Amino acid sequence: MLKADIIEKVAKEAHLTKKAAKEAVDSTFNNVIAALKKGEKVVVSGFGTFVIRSRKARPGRNPKTGQTIQLPSMNTVGFVASKGIKKTVRK
Repeated sequence: MLKADIIEKVAKEAHLTKKAAKEAVDSTFNNVIAALKKGEKVVVSGFGTFVIRSRKARPGRNPKTGQTIQLPSMNTVGFVASKGIKKTVRK
């Protein structure tokens, strides 16, 4: 499913114009991103939790040359699905 598909479904189900639905979806995503940038976790009840995870610096290997390189520490985004979603997907 693409972002455009989400916008179309929101517009249809909420009886909004596509422009209004696009603004709502964009605003939602932008607010999630802004909260993650601040280091906050984002909990969407019944859906899941977005968290920032830290990766330590570690050695890596260049696949072309085989040369060992040092990969820097970095933050990544993690998602933990709610129990309801896990149960629905597993069937």
